[in-house]
Amino acid sequence: MKSQLRVITNIFLSSIGLSVLLGSFLKIFGPVTQSYQINKKINLGGKSSRSIQKGLLTRKSNLLSFSNDKLEKFKRLEKLINKWENLITKNPDLDVSAFFLSLDNQVYAEIKSDAKLSAASSIKVPILIVLLTMLEKEEIYWDEMLILTEDTIGGGSGWMAYQKIGESFPIYEVATEMIRVSDNTATNLLIKRLGGINILNQKFKEIGLKNTNIKNYLPDLSGTNLTSTKDLSLAMALVDNGYLLNVSSRDIFREIMGKSKTNTLIPSGILRGLGKESKNTDYHLSLKGYLVHNKTGDIGISYSDTALIQTPQNSRAFASFIVKGPFNDPRSTELIRNLSAELVPFLVPDEKSSNQN
Repeated sequence: MKSQLRVITNIFLSSIGLSVLLGSFLKIFGPVTQSYQINKKINLGGKSSRSIQKGLLTRKSNLLSFSNDKLEKFKRLEKLINKWENLITKNPDLDVSAFFLSLDNQVYAEIKSDAKLSAASSIKVPILIVLLTMLEKEEIYWDEMLILTEDTIGGGSGWMAYQKIGESFPIYEVATEMIRVSDNTATNLLIKRLGGINILNQKFKEIGLKNTNIKNYLPDLSGTNLTSTKDLSLAMALVDNGYLLNVSSRDIFREIMGKSKTNTLIPSGILRGLGKESKNTDYHLSLKGYLVHNKTGDIGISYSDTALIQTPQNSRAFASFIVKGPFNDPRSTELIRNLSAELVPFLVPDEKSSNQN
């Protein structure tokens, strides 16, 4: 009996010892295994992320390289170009640049789209884009205050120039007013905060705008600030397709662009192409299923407009026009409207219009 009790006791004690050893082993080995599995998942995730990023960079590279050697991927709209040329030849003394791009339909049209012409207030669109890229990197904050100084006061459009020196405005208000009422002082405040003219020009190049360059604060009535219609459309396309900004920043961009009050050029032209003439342009465009976010420029000797055009089928296209001519010549603005009107059959091409291309 004592012998059996001793055997049972030994087995019991041995079991306790094995349990202790096994527990210690799992305590050491378990976390190592778990750590390996976690790291493995992280590495796989990183690999997937890198693959996605590589794909995005490839797409961005294709768009950034949108020049003659890359246009073979897109269909050239010869019919639209011919219509444009017929309008332009009626005004031989006007210097005209035009660019149209639909990534959804893989088509484009251009006339002197790389020509560097006076940007006027259309330069404000690339400035807004640079601002939003810096906000994403937390190099600037949306509620940061900008102080009005004498060197940033610009004449022409806007109301900030008439405020007291030393008054401050949050960046979100400055950015909005730069587009909404084309405030030149707001633009100058941003140029200064973004690092100044030289830094801003460098950032334009970084996002692929090779023909866009600022030389002077606005209003720049002599037309020294330059851009091209291809650059303007490219900038809008890069944003709207997610190459430059994340979804939140892209939404901010669209919201601000949607506040622009001047709609007398591309929007009015598209409405004309739809067979309607009205001062209530945005309303009548919406009735027909169109939404046009645009920014005009006007310094008398040069008129410009760049736009993101959303169609009833929710496809998006990008168009830009610059016309340089005699001071305050009404033919310049009328030409932009007529050039824009010719876009309509190519914005939502049905089977008939597709065959005409």
